[in-house]
Amino acid sequence: MISWISGELIELWQTNQKYFVLINCQGLGYEIQILESFFLKLKTNQISNKNITLWIKHIKKEDSDLLFGFKSKDQKSFFIEILNIRGVGSQIGMGILNKFSISEVINAINTQNKKLICSVPGIGQKMCERLILELKSKFKNELQLEEEKSKDEFKIKDNEINKMVGDLQLTLKSLNYTKNEIKRILPIIIKETDSLAKKGKNTSFENLLNLAMNYLDNDISNIDR
Repeated sequence: MISWISGELIELWQTNQKYFVLINCQGLGYEIQILESFFLKLKTNQISNKNITLWIKHIKKEDSDLLFGFKSKDQKSFFIEILNIRGVGSQIGMGILNKFSISEVINAINTQNKKLICSVPGIGQKMCERLILELKSKFKNELQLEEEKSKDEFKIKDNEINKMVGDLQLTLKSLNYTKNEIKRILPIIIKETDSLAKKGKNTSFENLLNLAMNYLDNDISNIDR
């Protein structure tokens, strides 16, 4: 079992959408697939020290041994959790972490943002639903923390605007928008009210409702396509 590797970077290369490094560790060369973000930092010399350490997930197959390297233990652990989901392979796991941070994935699970998850190559509707269902049960604590963080981030201090946003939620619900759709639009609405307030302008319930409906209707039509 290989937990991590520390050694000298010998070479790095890209094959299609896969990114690799070759590391010399005590005279042995280890070929490791890494995430695109770290690959680009190495390629553009943003990391001056060529002695690097990677957390490793070793996958043994009949005809090959595959090594996947991550800069943090959290990335490795998240990757392993993804691999434990039926039908999800290593390249899907790397594709998810190539495109999004762990917190972005957790937020997408929390809001059931299928559009975002389906944007990863190789993930269709059924796999997306399976990912959301199974990862939601695996990351209960993280989802609760993300929800609390979201509440703090978008806390409304103005009582009048707070009441207006509350009425907006009830109105959207009566118009048959789902709870997750409404939750997804709230940060945009709150930012809009803050922007108007900074400019010394007042907003109205009707303006907020139109903004919310325009965003939601466009978002839903894009998903249908």
